Order: sequence, then structure tokens, then C-alpha cells
Amino acid sequence: MNIPEIHVGIMSAPALRLTLSGHFSCGDSSHVTGTVQLTESDGKVLYGGNTSEHLTFTPLSPECTVTLHDVTIGLEFHWQRHEDQTFRGAMHIFPVGNRLQAVNIIDIESYLTSVVSSEMNARACTEFIKAHAIISRSWLMAQLHPDNSLSRHRCSETDSEIVRWYDREAHSLYHVCADDHCQRYQGYQKASSPHVADAVAATAGMVLWHDGLLCDARFSKCCGGVTERFSTCWQPVDYPYLEAVTDTLCHMPHPDLAEEKGAAEWIGSHPDTFCSDPPREVLSTVLNDYDLETPDFYRWQVEYSDEELAGIIRSRTGKDFGRILSLTPLHRGLSGRIDRLEIKGTRLSMTIGKELEIRRSLSPTHLYSSAFTVHPSDYDPQGAPLRWLLRGAGWGHGVGLCQIGAAVMAHRGYTYDRILSHYFRGAHIKKLY
Repeated sequence: MNIPEIHVGIMSAPALRLTLSGHFSCGDSSHVTGTVQLTESDGKVLYGGNTSEHLTFTPLSPECTVTLHDVTIGLEFHWQRHEDQTFRGAMHIFPVGNRLQAVNIIDIESYLTSVVSSEMNARACTEFIKAHAIISRSWLMAQLHPDNSLSRHRCSETDSEIVRWYDREAHSLYHVCADDHCQRYQGYQKASSPHVADAVAATAGMVLWHDGLLCDARFSKCCGGVTERFSTCWQPVDYPYLEAVTDTLCHMPHPDLAEEKGAAEWIGSHPDTFCSDPPREVLSTVLNDYDLETPDFYRWQVEYSDEELAGIIRSRTGKDFGRILSLTPLHRGLSGRIDRLEIKGTRLSMTIGKELEIRRSLSPTHLYSSAFTVHPSDYDPQGAPLRWLLRGAGWGHGVGLCQIGAAVMAHRGYTYDRILSHYFRGAHIKKLY
């Protein structure tokens, strides 16, 4: 099997500015270089006074790079920012509505070297990098492999309920996006560490395999002590290798986190797991600078006034609930993450899900996770809460590998295959190419 190519959606904007380092071919031009300005015009790409249905800037040598300016990363998350990003490979530009879409075409191994460096600090332990390269490759190949098509359960919306999830079917114009929705991919400058390149190369072609199929491997920043299963966050199907796992190798009894009492007990405590108290030196070699701005990921809390909460929910859902009277978890996954939440207001009551929709609806950006308990207080004479406290656990959806926990395992001397067998029970490593 040859190394496949991947099409990565980088950004879209009404206009794009590219800086080409080295010579590229584009249409009839064989030596394009320097700064290029592109705009959308009547459903076409306007470039140098001419319009085209699409353009592809193809490098004429492996050393060529293309820089896209003003790329948004962490879209709608609390670390959102803009930066210039430099890429190897070809850059394909085409119009979508009144915007231009930029798609990087690159081989999977080069892509993964950047992904691993973009998802974490390049100084991370080698065994952690190897483990992450294998799950990132597995997830990506599962999206492309024809034998791994998921049944396409539709998201639903009625007058009383909204249930949405955000997965790979969101992208029809390219294979994956470059942001947190898929995997962080921030270009060549994030792939410049020989340490990462060597670790990725050592696992080239390796994927996780289960029962004759590629594993749809997943990962998040911090599970909060117990990982979640697939159906809590995405389609209502489950995989044996993506079940709830307590983030410790020793037996740790814990309450039933799918029940309110058990979830409250767990979230209100600080159990000793791999991801509970990572040493600062581990965090600083795993998390990028903007991720280090989030120190309270294992246990966290946010507090709102009644006006703040009502305004956030109205802005994020587009629906006016009036004053919020109650937030009631109707269903939790095995890590305590809520996937159905009833919001009752003075003007409207609805149930929302799944976990990411809940996180988006209750925060100006995103809640760290949907594993939280609700604590209203300071009631007015009519019995409506004036203050709302949410106490939570973990950072991200919690499915599959816990990045903080895996980094601590590597720091303690566990090898990449032992790390993977901990988080993906029953899966084994297979080399595809």
C-alpha cells in the first residue's frame, strides 16, 4: 500500500493572501512565486485580473512552502486566535458561496508530523508521541477507508428537542479540517522538530485494528478520571475499543457516573488518576503555549448571574428561553458527561444534546466538558435562581485516549503499545504500509 494523500481544509474567507516560497505551477504558469492575492468574484477565483473555477498551486520541488496569512485557530473556543501558517504540498483554492476555500494536499505521514506537533508540545516524551501518531493515523485512515462507513443517523430537531453532533460528515469538500473539530493541523512550522519527525517515522503505517477493521480512534485533552464511550458524543453506535475506562491501571471503585448522585460525588472529589495531578514539567512538554493558559482542566467551575446565563443561551442557541428556571440533566454517559439536558425557562423549555451542543449552549465559547453538575442559588421571591454555578470534570469529549493521562503514563516509563492497550481495550497495532 502506498502512502495516501490527504485533503485538509485550512480556512475560508472572502479573500486569501498567500506567500509562495520557491516556485509553483498554477494553470498555464509554471513558475509562480512571491505574494499572491486572491478574491472571490461571481462564484469564481479572481487572480491577477483573471477568473477561474479553481486554482491549484503545485510545488516544483519538495522544499517549496506556501504561507496562508491570518488563519483562525481554535474557532469559537476560549483560545481562539489568528496566525500565519506555512505548509508543504499543494494548495487548492476554490469558491464556496461568496468565500474562497483553501485546501492543502499532502501525504499522510507529513500531515501527521504536523498534527502531532500541533496537538501538543514537540518536547513531549517519545513514547507519548508514538502513541499519538498511531491513533491520529488510525482516526484519519478510518475516515477514508470504505469498509468503515458509519450508518448516517441524522441529527434531529423538534419543537421540544434539539439533538446535534459534529463529526466527519460535516466535511464534504475535503477529507478533514485543520482545527479542533478534526485534528489540529497547523502547518510545516509545527513539523520542524526532528524529535517528532523521528517518532512519527518510527510508527509509519501503524494503525489500531479491531475485529478486522481500522479503529475509529479518538482522543481528548483530559478525560476527568474516566473516559467516555462513543455514542455519548456522536452517532448512537458503540465500539468495543471505545468504552469507559478508569484512567488508572490499579482497580479504582467509583460510583455510577451515569446517575446524578454518583456524578455529583465524582465531580465533587479529586480521585488519583493519571490525568489528575500531572507534574508541571509534563504539562509544559505536552501542551502548547495557549493550552497552558487552561490550568484547571481536571476539576473546574464557572459561575453566571441569571441575566448572563439567559443571554448566553439565547445568543448561542438562537432561542429566547426567557429567565432560566432549571437546567436538568436527563441522561449522562459512563464518565458523567451529559448528552441530554433540559433547559426550562419562563418563555420556552427544550431538551438539547449531544455533549458538544450542550457545551456550546452554556458558554460564550465552550464549557470544558459536559461532565458537570448544576448548582442554582440566591432565589428571587418567585423562586427563580439569581446565580448559577456549574462544577465540572475534564476537558473535551473524553472518548478514547486521554492526552494528559497518556503523557503522564509515558513520563512514568510506559511504552506506546502499553499506553494504547490501556485506552483502547481489545485493539492491536497493525502496519498498513
